[in-house]
Formats: sequence, C-alpha cells, structure tokens
Amino acid sequence: MFDRRARELCQPVLIGASGQLSRLGVRANTLTGIGWLAGVGACVAVGFRLWTLALLAWLLNRFIDGLDGALARRRGVTDLGGYLDLLCDFSVYAGFVVALAIALPATRLASVTLLFSYYLSGTALLAASALLDRRGIGRVDDRSISLLGGVAEGLETMVAYVAILIAPSSAQWVEWTFTFMVLLTVVQRVVWTRRVLRGAMTSVRPDDTQRVVAP
Repeated sequence: MFDRRARELCQPVLIGASGQLSRLGVRANTLTGIGWLAGVGACVAVGFRLWTLALLAWLLNRFIDGLDGALARRRGVTDLGGYLDLLCDFSVYAGFVVALAIALPATRLASVTLLFSYYLSGTALLAASALLDRRGIGRVDDRSISLLGGVAEGLETMVAYVAILIAPSSAQWVEWTFTFMVLLTVVQRVVWTRRVLRGAMTSVRPDDTQRVVAP
C-alpha cells in the first residue's frame, strides 16, 4: 500500500550505496544472494526464538532487497535478476511463517492460514502480471515484473514481521490481522485485473477476437 512512497523516500540512500558497490564491481544478483542468506538467517533465528538476532537479520534482508534493485538499475536491469529477487522474497516470507509455527506452536493455525493467503496472493499477482505483460498493459514501474499494488505489500510485510519479532507474544494476532490484509489484497488484484482485461477486450477489433482469451 505504501511501497512506492517508501521507495521514493529511501532512494537517496540506496542510490548512494549502490554507487559505491557499483564502483567495487559488485553485481546485483550477488547482492540478492547475500540478502537471501540474511533472510534465511532470520528464519533460522526465529525457529530458535532468538528474536533480537532475527530482527537484525530481517532488517538487513529488507535493506539489501532495496539495495539490489538500485544496483540493478545502475548496472542494467535483467529478467533473471527480477526473477531471482522475487523468488528470494517469497521464500523468505514463507520461511519466516514456518519458523514461527515451529517456535510458537500456539500460532500454527494462524500461520497455516497466512501461508494459504500468501498462496492466493502470489497466484493472483503472477497470473495477472503474465497476462498484462503479454498484452503490453498494466506496467506501473521499471521493475522486471509488473507487481500489482494492494493493502499488503513489501513494506507492510516488513512491519508485520518486525512487530512479531519485537513482541512475540502478539504474533498470533499480528498474523490474523495480516492474513486479513493479504486476502483483501487478493480481492483488490482480482477486481483490478478483471477490469483491465475486460477493458482490453472491448478495444479489440472483431478480427482479433480469436487471439484474445476472455477472462
């Protein structure tokens, strides 16, 4: 919901840091891998209830996630880089929830439900992105993959996980609240995609209809 604004506010820091890394010859995909390892470290720390360590590793993961994008834009955005970045993000998001269910058994129902909402959200996101990109519509920024906005995006995920790590006793309630936000995002994406695709259908000439799959 606030991702774009957050990226704008962080750009001066990220641009400066990415410039230093670029001069050192660091590649964006290498940075993505380092960020993923930090995220995995956060998940492992959560599993062992090392909350402070998990918080530091999670914040490092989020910082690098922004930094590798800035570095990629400086050195040249690639489809492989966008693919790896998204894969790393999704694996850490889910891994955190699994680790939390291991560390705090009372959260398991909330954790399973949150993972289910992630599955729906990811499907709605990636299916829409593929369809919209194929038709040349819907791109909202310069990222490799079109990412539709919603109530629950990267910034909200970061805040939710930080809240859990600062106050683990509230984890169950944070998860239920965030699950509702993710499901609301699914509805937003479905409604928006349906409207855009139906709008595209109305602009197609009669002799083009065989090339368009109706929603």
